[in-house]
Amino acid sequence: MKIIGFNGSPRKNGNTKTLMTEMLRGAESAGAEITFIHLPSYHIENCIGCERCRKDKTCTQFFDGMHLLYPLLDEAEGIILGSPTYNYDMTPWMKAFIDRMYPFFDFGEVRPGPYSSRLANRGKKALVFGVCEQVNPEEMTHNITCMRDAIKVIGYEVQDMLAFTGHFKANSAASNAVDLKKAFDAGSAFARSFTVQG
Repeated sequence: MKIIGFNGSPRKNGNTKTLMTEMLRGAESAGAEITFIHLPSYHIENCIGCERCRKDKTCTQFFDGMHLLYPLLDEAEGIILGSPTYNYDMTPWMKAFIDRMYPFFDFGEVRPGPYSSRLANRGKKALVFGVCEQVNPEEMTHNITCMRDAIKVIGYEVQDMLAFTGHFKANSAASNAVDLKKAFDAGSAFARSFTVQG
């Protein structure tokens, strides 16, 4: 199976990348084909709600890095979303990425009305994690839950949600054996969940 990790941190070598890398290593150890994506490197514009994608089935307002990611999302069975916590929530890069998945939705002519996602009912799963400097995981509640809720409605079954707390110093996760193991084990379990399902 193919699993893609989407890193929402602007730091190329920060805590989120370190933990994401361990998750992907765990997934690879369980037989997954893995890909790592650093979202800020893709220069994704913010959705402006123009609704052109309702008809076009892709974003035709912007031609940017998101168009490199649409086919990967279509192909991959699993995705891992990781973001540091910015004011209790995900980073702008992760938010823009999720918002720009809007073209996967199909809507009827009447608005508001029923809608569906073309990624749904295809066995796709997601693993979501957040990182913050505070020790209490409630300090990042919106970060994890917003990623979870947004990705669920797009058609992903959220396999697990993880909070990595107490990380303020640059790449402190690299020397935290407990969190590294937690990340590796989560990635391994995530990949194995596809085998069990199959």
